[in-house]
Order: sequence, then structure tokens, then C-alpha cells
Amino acid sequence: MNPDPDTFPSLRAWQRKALVEYLRRRSPDFLAVATPGAGKTTFALRIAAELLADGTVERVTVVAPTEHLKTQWSLAAARVGIQLDSAFRNSDGYASRDFHGVVVTYAQVGMAPMVHRRMTMTKPTLVILDEIHHAGDSRSWGDGVLQAFEPAERRLMLTGTPFRSDDNPIPFVEYVRDGADGLPRSRADSTYGYADALTDGVVRPVIFLAYSGETRWRTSAGDELAVRLGEPMTQDVVAQAWRTALDPSGDWMPQVLRAADARLQVKRAGGMPDAGGLVIASDQQAARAYAKLLERITGEKAIVVLSDDAGSSKRIADFANGGERWLVAVRMVSEGVDIPRLAVGVYATSASTPLYFAQAIGRFVRARQPGETASVFLPSVPHLLGLASEMEMQRDHVLGARNKREGFDDDLLERAQQSEDASGELTKKIEALSATAELDQVIFDGATFGLPAQAGTPEEEEFLGLPGLLTPDQVAALLHKRQADQVAAARKRSNAAATAAVASGVPAQPRDMSAAERRLHLRRQLNALVAAHHHRTNLPHGKIHAELRRLCGGPPSAQATIEQLEERIATIQTM
Repeated sequence: MNPDPDTFPSLRAWQRKALVEYLRRRSPDFLAVATPGAGKTTFALRIAAELLADGTVERVTVVAPTEHLKTQWSLAAARVGIQLDSAFRNSDGYASRDFHGVVVTYAQVGMAPMVHRRMTMTKPTLVILDEIHHAGDSRSWGDGVLQAFEPAERRLMLTGTPFRSDDNPIPFVEYVRDGADGLPRSRADSTYGYADALTDGVVRPVIFLAYSGETRWRTSAGDELAVRLGEPMTQDVVAQAWRTALDPSGDWMPQVLRAADARLQVKRAGGMPDAGGLVIASDQQAARAYAKLLERITGEKAIVVLSDDAGSSKRIADFANGGERWLVAVRMVSEGVDIPRLAVGVYATSASTPLYFAQAIGRFVRARQPGETASVFLPSVPHLLGLASEMEMQRDHVLGARNKREGFDDDLLERAQQSEDASGELTKKIEALSATAELDQVIFDGATFGLPAQAGTPEEEEFLGLPGLLTPDQVAALLHKRQADQVAAARKRSNAAATAAVASGVPAQPRDMSAAERRLHLRRQLNALVAAHHHRTNLPHGKIHAELRRLCGGPPSAQATIEQLEERIATIQTM
């Protein structure tokens, strides 16, 4: 018995618009790009119901990235009357008549594409390719998808992150040459980005709390290095300082986890009583160590998810439906997994490609009620700060020399990113000695706020104590107020010190600001000007910053040089 589309829950505006466009075109291929949390699954199942009901197709095949998502798809489909077999194996050969179709993984298709091609050819089939960018993960996956589903009646491709950091073309995606560089770019048939969803209240605004601090390690040659995380340095040194900060035996991670749990407690007391937290770790050893730290900090055991197996899927499902405070995972919760109560995250991994970062942050943006916000704690690493500042940017998959143009060193990032089971070459080269945490800045809507504040101080608590339920405008207003209070307090301390120096008969010696102090001063000045422009034009802060970058060039303000900040200040004063 086929599902009745009329019994489906009401669609969101973007889903209705995309559905109308799909039904109008009736083309074999359709690519829908929608931000995590926007409702891609509901949209796809509604299309499946329409095509089953009118006889266009007689079978549905869903291809998902992971085993866990197979179960999630099957349950979501069953709720709207579409029965999908998530237990189908390649050795079965054909799907049971008890089901409308099957849910498989890209790996399954890649291993036996002819099995899926034969099934596709026996009945008119709709193939839903979830997170289609995974079809470019390896040549066997891409070739398998192409071979298996070329005979399909319809192919619906879904993704929340259409960009990749390689040049592997994605099967069934249309590429067109446009833009100044003339490189082929993926073209979506429907696009619903994070900025649009934020305006509609479909997703939560994300507040990033970036922590720097002093890190110290010993190289394989026996030399000791000590640097401040987030300061300008070579990429290799950045990677090593980053690794040192994430070491569970140092002070950086305990201090950041303590701050994150304090933020979680504020959210639970302020309107999100079931709010949960997620720590994303680089490897299994670190994940277990972080779980022990959380247990010492909170007095409660954290749920640990280490690999993509049946037991992990159950632990994720139990956490999603339960009330535990913390989940610690390695990649397992990086994409597609739906845990709406996740509201606080700790990005404790060295993985930092734009694709991975977007997938990870997507776990925290699913809105349930007005006013919910997400808070993500991350190391103050220039590359991550840039990605956090660009949350609202739309991206397409570009074929060509894209990585170098965007400043991403994927070879370095790959070396810095470890597998679940191996410590990796980079960590063998260094011995972490110590690391301390300091709240460096808060990033929201493309703008940065705050002065550095030591962990555990009232200045840090001011930002950790932001109310649990806030609209985006209220978040921006409160962050501006917190920053103004910090600046006023710093000025008061400076004046008091000067008064004391005069009273003692020893005049204070004026000094020039350091480069770090100058950058902070300019960032605050730029943010104030952007806020004033926002109030005049009602343009989002992020779009104003993006326009300044377009006009002046250079990276996001969190990474910009003193000269670049000065140029943007001069530019916005003329706008």
C-alpha cells in the first residue's frame, strides 16, 4: 500500500517551494542543498510519496553515509507510511515485497554496484542519495553509484555541505563554468542556506567561544617550545600547539570542559532542561580520556561513542531520547545524526577541513522552540576562527585548484588529523608538556567580541552566563554589552593604576600598544562600526563583514592583519 501525500505533516516554506519546483520540472536529476536541521529527510520522503502515489516509481532506494543513518532513514520513512528495509545486504540480491524499497550505504553500493543496478532495473526506482558529496569520497564509491543508479527513473540528491576539498566530480551533479575563475561549479536546483534558515527560525544561532592559552611541548630533537595558541605562526607550529592544547593530561582541556559544562548548566536552567553536550574527539584514546575528565568535573558518566557499529547506534539513540549531560564521540556524530537536544559542543579534534567543520557544527543547529541558541567551544586556531566567521556563507563544489585559492593546506590538515586507532606521525614528533586555557574571543554572526579572559574569572563567567533562550538580535545586543562592560572595567583598572602611580610619586610610563593589543582594539572598533551599520541598514552583521572582505580582500576579521583591519574600518566609514 502506497503512502498518501495528503496525510503528510505540513511542509516548511522552503520545502513547499522546492517540491513545487521538483514537480514542475519532472527531470531525472534534482539536487537540493539545505543546511543541517532544515528538514531534508522530510522533503525527500514527501517527494517519494508523491512519486509512489502517481505511479512514476514503484521502488525507493535510499543511499546514506553510515549504518546508523540507515536506521534513522527507515524509522523516519515508516512514520509517513513508507516501509524501507534497513537490514538489506548485498547477498540478499533482491528486496522483500514487504517493503517499498531499501536503505543502503555508499560503501555497500561501491562493493557490489551490479546488485543495486539489477534491482534498479526491475522496477521504476527513485534513488535518494543522502549527503551526495560522499559519492566522491573514493573512486569506487563514485563509480559504484554511477553504475548502480544510471538506470533509475529519478535521482534526488541531498546535501547540507555540497563543497569538498578534492576534485572528484560527484555523480549526477551538474557542473557549470561561471565566476571570474571559470572553474566548474556544482549547480543546485534548490538551495536553502544557514542564513536563510536562521532568518526563518528553523535553525539556532551559533555562538563560538574560542579559547587560546599558553602551550608548551618538547620536539623529537629534545627542544622545548612555548607559544600562545592563536598567535601568528607557521602552520606546523600551529598544528603542534593545537595538539598540545587538546592533550587530556594538560590543563587546557579540563578548563574548557569545565567552562562548557557551566554553559550547559545555564542552558538547562534557562529554558532548555534537557540540553545536552557533545565533545568531538580526534581518536579513541582521547575520547576515553575526555569522558573521564567530564565525569570528574560533573560527577556523571559521559556516553562514549567510538565507532560505527550497532552498539554505537543504540547509544546515540538512547542519548538522543534521554537526559544525560554529555556525549563524547569520534566522527560518529559528524553528519546526519539527529539529536535535537544538543546545544553545547566542544570541538576537540584536529580535523578542520571546511566540510568536516560544517558537518560537526550542523549537529547543534536544529531548532525546537524559539530562542534556543547553540554554544560551541573551540581552540583559537586561525583556520577554525575563519570557518566559524563564515558560517553563513554559501559554498558550491568547485573543480580545480580551489584549496590553494582558499588558503587550505589539506596535506597539513590530513597529517594533523588522526585515525581512530593510531596516534599518527605528528603526535609522535612532539611530547605535550603543559597548556592553559583563556577565553580569547566570542564569534557571532561573523563578528568577534570580548577581551581575553582567564578561565574561571568573572570576566569569563559573564560570557558563559548568557541566558539560555535568546533571539539572534538579543544575542548580538548582549555580546555588545558584555564587551562594553569589559572595556569599561579595563579602562577603570588602568585609570586606578595611573592614579596610584601619581600618588606614590612615580609617574606611569606611557607605552605603545603591542601588536596583539592593537589588533584587539581595531577588532572592537570594526565591530562597533559594523553594528552601527547594521542598525542603519538592517543588514546582518555577517553580510556586512562579507561585503567588507569583498571590497578590501583578506581573511575574516579574526585572522586579519592590523593593516587589513585598518582598511576595513576606513571603508565602512564611507559606506
